[in-house]
Amino acid sequence: MKKLAVVLTTALLAISVGGAAFADLNIHKSVSSEDVKPYVKKERFLTRTATVEAVDVEHRVVTLKGEQGKIFDVRVVPEAKNLAQLKKGDMVTLKYYEAVSAQVYKAGEAPKITEATAAMETAKAGAKPGGKLAYQATTTATIEAIDVKKPAVTLKTADGKTLAVKVQRPKLLANVKVGDEVVITYTEAVAISVTKAK
Repeated sequence: MKKLAVVLTTALLAISVGGAAFADLNIHKSVSSEDVKPYVKKERFLTRTATVEAVDVEHRVVTLKGEQGKIFDVRVVPEAKNLAQLKKGDMVTLKYYEAVSAQVYKAGEAPKITEATAAMETAKAGAKPGGKLAYQATTTATIEAIDVKKPAVTLKTADGKTLAVKVQRPKLLANVKVGDEVVITYTEAVAISVTKAK
Protein backbone atom coordinates (compact mmCIF):
# COMPACT_ATOMS: atom_id res chain seq x y z
CA MET A 1 0.00 0.00 0.00
CA LYS A 2 2.94 2.34 0.71
CA LYS A 3 4.16 1.84 -2.86
CA LEU A 4 0.71 2.79 -4.13
CA ALA A 5 0.73 5.83 -1.86
CA VAL A 6 4.08 6.97 -3.22
CA VAL A 7 3.02 6.43 -6.83
CA LEU A 8 -0.26 8.26 -6.40
CA THR A 9 1.24 11.09 -4.40
CA THR A 10 4.00 11.63 -6.96
CA ALA A 11 1.50 11.69 -9.79
CA LEU A 12 -0.94 13.93 -7.98
CA LEU A 13 1.74 16.37 -6.87
CA ALA A 14 2.95 16.64 -10.43
CA ILE A 15 -0.50 17.83 -11.45
CA SER A 16 -0.26 20.98 -9.41
CA VAL A 17 3.45 21.58 -9.00
CA GLY A 18 4.64 20.71 -12.49
CA GLY A 19 8.20 20.19 -11.32
CA ALA A 20 8.39 23.50 -9.46
CA ALA A 21 9.78 23.70 -5.95
CA PHE A 22 7.40 23.74 -3.02
CA ALA A 23 6.50 27.18 -1.71
CA ASP A 24 4.79 25.79 1.32
CA LEU A 25 4.13 26.75 4.89
CA ASN A 26 6.29 25.00 7.48
CA ILE A 27 5.05 24.82 11.04
CA HIS A 28 7.38 23.71 13.82
CA LYS A 29 6.27 22.74 17.29
CA SER A 30 8.67 21.68 20.00
CA VAL A 31 8.51 21.14 23.73
CA SER A 32 11.34 20.26 26.08
CA SER A 33 12.49 20.93 29.62
CA GLU A 34 14.68 19.37 32.29
CA ASP A 35 11.72 17.28 33.46
CA VAL A 36 10.06 16.58 30.11
CA LYS A 37 11.60 14.63 27.24
CA PRO A 38 11.46 16.45 23.88
CA TYR A 39 8.47 16.38 21.55
CA VAL A 40 8.91 17.81 18.06
CA LYS A 41 6.47 18.18 15.18
CA LYS A 42 7.00 19.62 11.73
CA GLU A 43 4.09 20.16 9.33
CA ARG A 44 3.54 21.59 5.89
CA PHE A 45 0.38 22.26 3.95
CA LEU A 46 -0.03 23.56 0.43
CA THR A 47 -2.72 24.16 -2.14
CA ARG A 48 -2.04 24.31 -5.86
CA THR A 49 -4.30 24.79 -8.89
CA ALA A 50 -3.89 24.13 -12.60
CA THR A 51 -6.08 24.43 -15.69
CA VAL A 52 -6.63 21.52 -18.08
CA GLU A 53 -5.29 22.32 -21.54
CA ALA A 54 -5.76 18.88 -23.16
CA VAL A 55 -6.66 15.28 -22.28
CA ASP A 56 -5.28 12.17 -24.01
CA VAL A 57 -7.51 9.43 -22.59
CA GLU A 58 -5.91 6.61 -24.58
CA HIS A 59 -2.40 7.30 -23.27
CA ARG A 60 -3.66 8.68 -19.91
CA VAL A 61 -1.82 11.99 -20.30
CA VAL A 62 -3.25 15.34 -19.20
CA THR A 63 -1.73 18.64 -20.30
CA LEU A 64 -2.03 21.32 -17.62
CA LYS A 65 -1.22 24.99 -17.18
CA GLY A 66 0.09 25.84 -13.72
CA GLU A 67 -0.44 28.96 -11.64
CA GLN A 68 2.65 30.61 -13.15
CA GLY A 69 1.53 29.87 -16.72
CA LYS A 70 3.87 26.91 -17.21
CA ILE A 71 2.40 24.14 -19.40
CA PHE A 72 3.31 20.54 -18.58
CA ASP A 73 2.13 16.96 -19.13
CA VAL A 74 1.11 14.57 -16.39
CA ARG A 75 0.77 10.82 -16.80
CA VAL A 76 -2.31 9.76 -14.83
CA VAL A 77 -2.07 6.51 -12.86
CA PRO A 78 -4.60 3.73 -13.62
CA GLU A 79 -6.14 4.09 -10.15
CA ALA A 80 -7.47 7.53 -11.11
CA LYS A 81 -11.00 6.99 -12.43
CA ASN A 82 -13.21 8.90 -14.87
CA LEU A 83 -10.39 10.43 -16.89
CA ALA A 84 -12.80 10.83 -19.83
CA GLN A 85 -14.83 13.30 -17.73
CA LEU A 86 -11.91 15.73 -17.71
CA LYS A 87 -12.34 18.57 -20.25
CA LYS A 88 -10.28 21.50 -21.47
CA GLY A 89 -10.72 24.45 -19.15
CA ASP A 90 -11.50 22.35 -16.07
CA MET A 91 -9.74 23.51 -12.91
CA VAL A 92 -7.72 20.97 -10.92
CA THR A 93 -7.09 21.74 -7.24
CA LEU A 94 -4.63 19.80 -5.13
CA LYS A 95 -4.29 20.01 -1.36
CA TYR A 96 -1.30 18.35 0.26
CA TYR A 97 -0.46 17.82 3.93
CA GLU A 98 2.65 16.27 5.44
CA ALA A 99 3.74 15.96 9.06
CA VAL A 100 6.52 14.29 11.01
CA SER A 101 6.48 14.08 14.79
CA ALA A 102 8.92 12.60 17.29
CA GLN A 103 8.29 11.96 20.99
CA VAL A 104 11.27 11.00 23.15
CA TYR A 105 10.79 8.63 26.12
CA LYS A 106 13.10 7.28 28.78
CA ALA A 107 14.57 3.87 28.00
CA GLY A 108 11.93 1.16 28.31
CA GLU A 109 8.97 3.58 28.62
CA ALA A 110 8.04 4.07 24.95
CA PRO A 111 5.19 2.05 23.43
CA LYS A 112 6.61 -0.52 21.01
CA ILE A 113 4.91 0.42 17.74
CA THR A 114 5.59 -0.45 14.13
CA GLU A 115 2.48 0.08 12.06
CA ALA A 116 1.25 1.70 8.87
CA THR A 117 -2.24 2.49 7.64
CA ALA A 118 -3.48 3.84 4.34
CA ALA A 119 -6.83 4.88 2.95
CA MET A 120 -7.88 5.85 -0.54
CA GLU A 121 -11.12 7.33 -1.87
CA THR A 122 -11.73 7.81 -5.58
CA ALA A 123 -14.38 9.65 -7.56
CA LYS A 124 -17.76 8.04 -8.12
CA ALA A 125 -18.65 6.73 -11.56
CA GLY A 126 -19.56 9.53 -13.96
CA ALA A 127 -18.14 12.29 -11.75
CA LYS A 128 -15.13 14.47 -12.45
CA PRO A 129 -11.83 12.75 -11.56
CA GLY A 130 -10.54 13.28 -8.05
CA GLY A 131 -10.05 11.58 -4.75
CA LYS A 132 -8.24 11.46 -1.46
CA LEU A 133 -5.27 9.49 -0.23
CA ALA A 134 -3.96 9.30 3.33
CA TYR A 135 -1.00 7.40 4.76
CA GLN A 136 0.38 7.20 8.28
CA ALA A 137 3.28 5.18 9.67
CA THR A 138 4.52 4.99 13.26
CA THR A 139 7.65 3.28 14.56
CA THR A 140 9.69 3.19 17.75
CA ALA A 141 13.46 3.59 17.57
CA THR A 142 16.29 3.67 20.12
CA ILE A 143 18.90 6.44 20.33
CA GLU A 144 22.26 4.75 19.68
CA ALA A 145 24.49 7.85 19.63
CA ILE A 146 24.33 11.60 20.11
CA ASP A 147 26.62 14.03 18.30
CA VAL A 148 26.24 17.42 19.96
CA LYS A 149 28.65 19.15 17.54
CA LYS A 150 26.71 18.40 14.34
CA PRO A 151 24.11 18.20 16.10
CA ALA A 152 22.59 14.82 15.24
CA VAL A 153 21.38 11.55 16.73
CA THR A 154 21.75 8.02 15.44
CA LEU A 155 18.60 5.93 15.71
CA LYS A 156 18.15 2.17 15.55
CA THR A 157 14.73 0.98 14.44
CA ALA A 158 12.92 -2.18 15.57
CA ASP A 159 14.01 -3.99 12.38
CA GLY A 160 17.68 -3.23 13.07
CA LYS A 161 18.22 -0.38 10.63
CA THR A 162 20.23 2.66 11.73
CA LEU A 163 19.88 6.20 10.50
CA ALA A 164 21.41 9.55 11.38
CA VAL A 165 18.95 12.38 11.97
CA LYS A 166 19.99 16.02 12.03
CA VAL A 167 18.65 18.00 14.99
CA GLN A 168 17.51 21.48 14.00
CA ARG A 169 17.21 22.72 17.58
CA PRO A 170 20.30 21.70 19.61
CA LYS A 171 18.67 22.75 22.90
CA LEU A 172 16.33 19.79 22.56
CA LEU A 173 19.27 17.43 23.18
CA ALA A 174 19.84 18.74 26.72
CA ASN A 175 17.52 16.14 28.21
CA VAL A 176 18.24 13.29 25.78
CA LYS A 177 20.47 10.29 26.53
CA VAL A 178 21.78 7.28 24.63
CA GLY A 179 19.27 4.49 25.19
CA ASP A 180 16.25 6.81 25.16
CA GLU A 181 13.48 5.76 22.79
CA VAL A 182 11.74 7.81 20.12
CA VAL A 183 8.27 7.24 18.70
CA ILE A 184 8.20 8.70 15.18
CA THR A 185 4.99 9.26 13.24
CA TYR A 186 4.84 10.24 9.58
CA THR A 187 1.55 11.44 8.07
CA GLU A 188 0.79 12.31 4.46
CA ALA A 189 -2.53 13.23 2.84
CA VAL A 190 -3.46 14.35 -0.65
CA ALA A 191 -6.83 15.52 -1.97
CA ILE A 192 -7.60 16.34 -5.59
CA SER A 193 -10.79 17.91 -6.89
CA VAL A 194 -11.87 19.07 -10.33
CA THR A 195 -14.35 21.83 -11.10
CA LYS A 196 -16.00 22.31 -14.48
CA ALA A 197 -14.76 24.93 -16.88
CA LYS A 198 -16.72 28.17 -16.67
